[in-house]
Amino acid sequence: MHIITRKRLLEFAENHTNCSAALESWYRIVKHTDFNSFAEVRRTFPSADQIGKLTVFNIGGNRARLIAAIHYKTHRVYIRHVLTHKEYDRGRWKE
Repeated sequence: MHIITRKRLLEFAENHTNCSAALESWYRIVKHTDFNSFAEVRRTFPSADQIGKLTVFNIGGNRARLIAAIHYKTHRVYIRHVLTHKEYDRGRWKE
């Protein structure tokens, strides 16, 4: 999968070092896997949820949430937000 943009991962990891290894692991797995459906994503990431057109990943044992739009036909993952659990619960990312 082609991930757009890794910059958001790096910025979040810089400020939340306790999630940096988990974010790097997520990045490597997704980059080297061509998902064709949400069902395939769930096989690799069982805690992933689909909310509308977005996929939400739990990162680092629920320390963070990564919200992405996955375009299966073009094999692209657009990272919309990387948030702490508290920021995610506020729900502003839905706007």
